[in-house]
Amino acid sequence: MGAIYGIPYLRACSGHKSPGPVWFFYNLLVGGMAVVLIARDAVLFLVAWEVMSLASFFLVTFEHEHEQVSRAGWTYLVATHLGTTFLLAMFVLLGRACGSTDFAGFGDAAGGASAGAGAIFLLAVIGFGTKAGFMPLHVWLPEAHPAAPSHVSALMSGVMIKTGIYGLMRTLTFLGPPPAWWGWLLIGIGLVSGVLGILFALAQHDLKRLLAYSSVENIGIIALGLGVGMLGLSRESAPMAVLGFGGGLLHVLNHACFKGLLFLGAGAVLHGTGSRNIDRLGGLLKSMPWTGWTFLVGAIAICGLPPLNGFLGELLIYLGALEGVHQACGVHLLLPVSVAAGLALIGGLAMACFAKAFGIAFVGEPRSPEAAGSHECGRLMRVPMLALARACIVIGLSGPMVLRPVAPAIAEASGLAAETVRAATAKASGVLAAVVAAGVFLSVLAGG
Repeated sequence: MGAIYGIPYLRACSGHKSPGPVWFFYNLLVGGMAVVLIARDAVLFLVAWEVMSLASFFLVTFEHEHEQVSRAGWTYLVATHLGTTFLLAMFVLLGRACGSTDFAGFGDAAGGASAGAGAIFLLAVIGFGTKAGFMPLHVWLPEAHPAAPSHVSALMSGVMIKTGIYGLMRTLTFLGPPPAWWGWLLIGIGLVSGVLGILFALAQHDLKRLLAYSSVENIGIIALGLGVGMLGLSRESAPMAVLGFGGGLLHVLNHACFKGLLFLGAGAVLHGTGSRNIDRLGGLLKSMPWTGWTFLVGAIAICGLPPLNGFLGELLIYLGALEGVHQACGVHLLLPVSVAAGLALIGGLAMACFAKAFGIAFVGEPRSPEAAGSHECGRLMRVPMLALARACIVIGLSGPMVLRPVAPAIAEASGLAAETVRAATAKASGVLAAVVAAGVFLSVLAGG
């Protein structure tokens, strides 16, 4: 979708520059991400990780003649290599423990309760968390995403930062059963990233910068899910583990759809008005209806409102946290309380943030000559936005069916038996089906 969108976008926005370098590094970035996901050797993984990082650096600095863009690119390059340093140390420890760089040999190289496993886990959280955008390791993200071309921002936010989540999940398969503090650490990171990310987004006036901080928020939601899943494993609660990991992984997919859509929408606004400053827009829904309505779909989805897809992952994380109530007492009651309260606060702030963004940019009257002279983007830019908007709707309405294909990934990450995971996902699918049906009914009722 990003590649299709980028053809007319670059033609209109690159001026006298040749788009050739962008397409070279764009394809290199996609190739690097693909190899990261299929690599089964630490050396190959790190080489692909470096290719991915360098390709995205050259994409971010496409308009390097602007000082702000150049500074954003170098900030990203320094941050990503600091993260890679921690990953190198992590793989050295794993390789020394098992005498090989092959992932198959890592296995339970260090038992989950050992100090060595704890050190490896912390190195993974820092190394992969830098790429994912965990706070306070997110410093590059709100600088790099606004600087890159919009279709590159969509790819980086929708897909590239998720390689950090993938790397963290893959590392868990090397370390055996996790102790409880691993889960609490990720829950803490998720709460801080989620709440502060959306608070920073709420304060932004640059549309792409707002979306960049919102990515930090959504990565926080994913971390919450993974933390709940790991606590489920430590407590030997299969339903809690499946719901936590399932919610986090499903949110990875959903975030790719609605955040990709929103970044493409922001690019269409820039293409049609020449401005990303929300305060200088207004009334765009009249002159840019395709962009406005698809942006609204993405905004509803990212707020986690039913029946769109953003609701599904968050609901599973809620259910996973509530599952912990059955075994909780005393201090352990902090789990359901903190996760539920954090998700509720994040959701409320997200609604305020995107009501502001959509209301100021698309509703009312134009506030500047740029907004008054705005125009809709061409068909090649509209088609990807429509496709992603449709994905947000279809995934939201077919949530129970979407969860089942995630079961093998949950089993791989958690180490639980496939039958146990299938049983838990089948039960969760029933709950999702009931909630989706109720959401559709209430939406129809509200529309009537």
